[in-house]
Amino acid sequence: MKIDSKSKKINKAWLNEHVHDPYVRQAQKDGYRSRAAYKLKEIDETFHLFRPGQVVVDLGAAPGAWSQYLRRRFAPKAAGVGGAATGELNGTIIALDLLDFEPIDGVQYIQGDFLEIAVLTQLEAVLGERAVDVVVSDMAPNLSGIGGVDAARLEGLVELAVDFASKHLKPEGALVAKVFHGGAYDPLISLFRSHFRVVKPLKPKASRDKSAETFLVGIGLKKR
Repeated sequence: MKIDSKSKKINKAWLNEHVHDPYVRQAQKDGYRSRAAYKLKEIDETFHLFRPGQVVVDLGAAPGAWSQYLRRRFAPKAAGVGGAATGELNGTIIALDLLDFEPIDGVQYIQGDFLEIAVLTQLEAVLGERAVDVVVSDMAPNLSGIGGVDAARLEGLVELAVDFASKHLKPEGALVAKVFHGGAYDPLISLFRSHFRVVKPLKPKASRDKSAETFLVGIGLKKR
């Protein structure tokens, strides 16, 4: 079997970068499942989104670093514990993803496709009559490499997150969603501005420089 030497070099370069990444090392030290925890941490420290007692929905949650961060935030007395925080949970975290999810103490997990009505119905059933304080979405489509197709897929996911948030957030609630600079970026900024009073983009330091990802934060629903 012939091995593509170029691909081999790229994989080796990525692995070398990953192993030496300071956020990867810090995640291992702190017990987080991925470096993504520090993206949400910086977003939280910038906008002061999370506090004990809240109801938070984590979309695109696997492998679970964001839920781990939230779990820690909702158990202040266990703040010194690693990423897999323990202690009494003061708040509600509902996580959803297509992929399998190693349980996190106190986090309610739904495995399924957010694009499917049955899965959305299940999520709404778990919420019951409770309004949501913050929706966080790290969802991203499987990339095809075709710019227009990938932009449309991402736009569709973010539109679903905005629609869900607009129906379930408290009036002063917030939505955090991952987006990518490209063809879908400006339309998504406009979408956020049509639903939220305050809209801010943020590219956390833990997001790699060469990554096109950024996060849109919408705070306070507009009256409709």
